[in-house]
Amino acid sequence: MAIKILGGNVSPFVRKVRAFCAEKGIKYELEQINPFSPPEGFRKLSPLGKIPVLDHDGKIVNDSSVICAYLERLHPEPALYPKDPYEFARALWIEEFVDGGVTPIGGPQVFQPLVLAPLFTGKPVEPAAVEAAGKVIDEKLAPLFAYLEAQLGGQDFYVANRLSIADLAVATVFVNLRHAGFPPDAAKFPKLARFVERMHARPSFKACIDEEKPVFGKRWK
Repeated sequence: MAIKILGGNVSPFVRKVRAFCAEKGIKYELEQINPFSPPEGFRKLSPLGKIPVLDHDGKIVNDSSVICAYLERLHPEPALYPKDPYEFARALWIEEFVDGGVTPIGGPQVFQPLVLAPLFTGKPVEPAAVEAAGKVIDEKLAPLFAYLEAQLGGQDFYVANRLSIADLAVATVFVNLRHAGFPPDAAKFPKLARFVERMHARPSFKACIDEEKPVFGKRWK
């Protein structure tokens, strides 16, 4: 069984799938694809032009959430989706909260101006860009972080106190925010900050972070 992941390694969605595979011990090949300048014919594989795309022996699967659910069916152990129906729903909700709520703000308004723009233009980050990103963190993302803090409660993991897709979804977006120099504020969100540190120390995330840092981690915190 040959599995190939198509997508840029710094994408939080690509990283989520890679961490998912690592936690399950699934071997894969990564083919770097820049969604901003994709190769000819990529739209045939990804009709929306998004990454990642999974190629499993010629079977194409799109969207990180769908890909992870597909891989869970292929490799059910160790389970990364809860068996209990309500806990299953909770895990999916946390994943969607991050993918549909945190990432669409943090990506274009924090990560892109502070990390991608300097790489593309070769120009240093302007203080005004850092200030603007900080305002986004304080005004738009802080309420979402507060929700994640509350949902974590006193547990190490988000659902049933065991690793699940919910934890991978939360952890991956904070890699990008840390690349931009904005980890969760430990004074305001101590549980979330500790969670992020623990998750990023796991081999599944550490390998990706170590790979990305030389290029994207100039502002890492």
